[in-house]
Amino acid sequence: MADSRQGSKSSMRNRRVDDLLRDLAAKGGSDLHLAAGLVPRIRLHGDLVPVFGWDELTDDGLRALLRRIVARDRWEEFERRHDLDFSYGIDGVGRFRANYFLQQNGVAAVFRMIPERIVPLEDLGVPPAIASMCELDQGLVLVTGPTGSGKSTTLAAMIDRINAHHSRHIVTIEDPIEFVHPNKKSIVTQREVGSDTLDFGTALRSAIRQDAAVVLVGEMRDLLTISLALTAAEMGMLVFGTLHTNGAAKTIDRIVDAFPTDQQGQARSQLASSLAGIVSQLLLRTADGRGRVAAYEILVRTPGLQNIIREGNTTMLRSVMESGKGAGMQTMDDALFALVERGLIPGEEAWLRAHHKKRFAQFVSETGS
Repeated sequence: MADSRQGSKSSMRNRRVDDLLRDLAAKGGSDLHLAAGLVPRIRLHGDLVPVFGWDELTDDGLRALLRRIVARDRWEEFERRHDLDFSYGIDGVGRFRANYFLQQNGVAAVFRMIPERIVPLEDLGVPPAIASMCELDQGLVLVTGPTGSGKSTTLAAMIDRINAHHSRHIVTIEDPIEFVHPNKKSIVTQREVGSDTLDFGTALRSAIRQDAAVVLVGEMRDLLTISLALTAAEMGMLVFGTLHTNGAAKTIDRIVDAFPTDQQGQARSQLASSLAGIVSQLLLRTADGRGRVAAYEILVRTPGLQNIIREGNTTMLRSVMESGKGAGMQTMDDALFALVERGLIPGEEAWLRAHHKKRFAQFVSETGS
């Protein structure tokens, strides 16, 4: 077998990444995957599907394609670090979050589709409790879930709602910038890590001095960022952040565990006083196989919640959400059960994602799985 790092096929010479991204948008896909040694693939309704008319990519050929869409200094950065994150836009098509990296056969890249239009919360069909979080004056709101669960879409809709209904200074700190927010009633300042600011921590410190009322932290990935986000929320800002965690309990534990052992008591106290809500979401394939639908676990601030966080008793959160349905709370299992009952997702999909699987066993037996 020929080494995939050598040469490029003639059929690739006049092909462009833009062609593939237009095809992705036209088909309604979410991601474009490119890798030396493989045919280009797009993620369509959760499945990776080969792109018709393209041959297997070679390392040299793919490098030539990827080099064309970035500035020379960014390409040199990729060659030094073997990893590069940036945003890329095509007029009339949309914006894309891109990542270049190396893998066993050579270079590779993934492009995530970011629609040009921000879908309003009403059109997303989110529960009313999520929209209510946009009316808060201060506190920490966390939107969590695995990669590809729609966190960015939900957060963009929440920021857009504040932008449309309130006169505030909104600062977003992202790596890279995804959805672009035009100024409406609010002033929106969007800062990209690496080009507009050194890192999340530096930008967060600056936001505190920039008369920001609302701050979006694209990813709370380290102790400094988490600590500053808690401080900003305590100082009276409304702070939105994301974490790659599943469920409210794991989210709280993840934040506290980020701190050294001797600081975790103080971290629990800070989180107890500042946490306004957690939205944990999953994106699931619909029963007809033609799309995806989101399921949301929702935790909102109550007087009892503060004591639970301070005492580190996160096992009680499930009962808090079950008894707090009147306040808009719900567990992920309840959200999944409702989607199955409405015929929106298959029973076996709910069973796979459920915490208490016995409750969903009836749906699996019905399908014979």
